[in-house]
Amino acid sequence: MEYKDYYQILNVPRTATQGDIKKAYRKLARQYHPDNNPGNKQAEAKFKEANEANEVLSDPQKRQKYDTLGSQWSAYQQGGQAGGFDWSQWTTSAYDTNDLNNLNDLFGGSGGFSDFFTQIFGNMGRGGAPRRGSSVRTSQHVPQRGRDYEQPVNISLHDAYKGTTLTLQTPSVPPGPGGAGVGQGGQKIEVKVPAGVKTGAHVRVAGQGERGYEGGAAGDLFLVVTVQPDAHFERDGDDLKTEAPVDLYTLILGGEATIKTLGGNVSLKIPPETQPGRVFRLRGQGMPRLREANQHGDLLVKVQARLPHHLSAEEKKLFEQLAQLRK
Repeated sequence: MEYKDYYQILNVPRTATQGDIKKAYRKLARQYHPDNNPGNKQAEAKFKEANEANEVLSDPQKRQKYDTLGSQWSAYQQGGQAGGFDWSQWTTSAYDTNDLNNLNDLFGGSGGFSDFFTQIFGNMGRGGAPRRGSSVRTSQHVPQRGRDYEQPVNISLHDAYKGTTLTLQTPSVPPGPGGAGVGQGGQKIEVKVPAGVKTGAHVRVAGQGERGYEGGAAGDLFLVVTVQPDAHFERDGDDLKTEAPVDLYTLILGGEATIKTLGGNVSLKIPPETQPGRVFRLRGQGMPRLREANQHGDLLVKVQARLPHHLSAEEKKLFEQLAQLRK
């Protein structure tokens, strides 16, 4: 059986904190998520590896067992790998395949966990307790809440401006012992993403995480939002930045220019002799503030000169006269 180096997979040191592990996992999950890499088998494998590594290192009991195994594995390697490594004391004889399938469903059913994971951690539930289907039983049946799941989602800047509703396929969550406290999995649900949401924000979907144990409540599903870059607007907190071409005559003589915003077109007054590159602030035309949708940031507009082209002979003559006057 091949040893899996979960620390190397997440690119974190063995002394990494839970915060470090969570941050590293989110970065890889966003990078290799199947929605961002359609048909890319290599990215799919990386995504699956990151999920598996996070499943172990984010659970204190699994991580403790893994670290102990790792120290013995290192000693075995340093000793010249003589005699073969004894896996028998680490492997489990039974595990609940439903528990493994739950995560597979959540992350697109991308092929399951490795043999290493199922053999070493297959019978460990939340907090290291044996799960239903394990050959190990406890004398006490203590209700345990299911773990929370995270799912990266991508939305456009326009969706973040107006708010949007996402349709998701939830993981198929089987009933726990006693049939109580389970998530309503295996169905399509609609999740509202509020206006003003930023990259890194979490949208909670109650009861759609891991099923509970011994009658415990189900965990929650958290959507981790990434707002995709926009071709016309750059976001800076609740403010937006954009560039607007303005014709030469309006910049010189003054007038009005039509400016595109996420809420629609607005008119901007241009003073005479406005220099290209000048920035105008349109108050209240930026992103809505999260949980305060009636308040908005500002839109910063940098004007750029739009020069005329295909000049006629008469137009060229007039520009030449103007040039002489300026001398």
